[in-house]
Amino acid sequence: MSDPLDPHPPFLEAVALPGLLVAGVDEAGRGPLAGPVVAGAVILDPQRPIAGNRDSKTLSASRREQLAAEIKRHALAWAVGASSAAEIDTLNILQATLCAMARAVDALACRPDHVLVDGNRCPPLSCASTAVVKGDQRVPAISAASILAKVTRDRIMVEWDRSYPDYGFARHKGYPTRAHIRALSRHGPCAIHRRSFAPVRAAGRRPSTGPEGS
Repeated sequence: MSDPLDPHPPFLEAVALPGLLVAGVDEAGRGPLAGPVVAGAVILDPQRPIAGNRDSKTLSASRREQLAAEIKRHALAWAVGASSAAEIDTLNILQATLCAMARAVDALACRPDHVLVDGNRCPPLSCASTAVVKGDQRVPAISAASILAKVTRDRIMVEWDRSYPDYGFARHKGYPTRAHIRALSRHGPCAIHRRSFAPVRAAGRRPSTGPEGS
């Protein structure tokens, strides 16, 4: 039965794909101007449901952290994968996102029989897969994957903030806020900015001080 408090009744993996080991996959970080795009992959244990598991965008940062810890404890398997800013510039954001998703699935401790992917495109995988539009609202395993992806990426951007304190990455996580655009204009792009994104190109290519990497 669906959770009566949930306005988006979940697509039940157990009903749609009976007897199969199903992984959910989602990403975080397609829109930012800096940092990696990160994907999560989760195979939930039907015997250990996670109360409050929802699309990460509907949760507070503290609640996401709590749920991420529960997902890691209770899931049958979980993993994350990422594509760096340099890969995003080389491949484009869509292909880099699909690459991060494939890396997450490949890193799972057990091989799923089927993968449900949020959105309308699936990455190339060695197992069957299905794209589910608004899957982060409908599929519990995708919701869990969205939480892991978001928590992991936010932590990465907090770490980068220590190397590049002029940009405020710990606050906005690389998204194009007014403060971020002002910092870009003042300091130019740093090594983790996505130079193929228009606002970064417009800010010029004057490098900031700090360690190289993306």
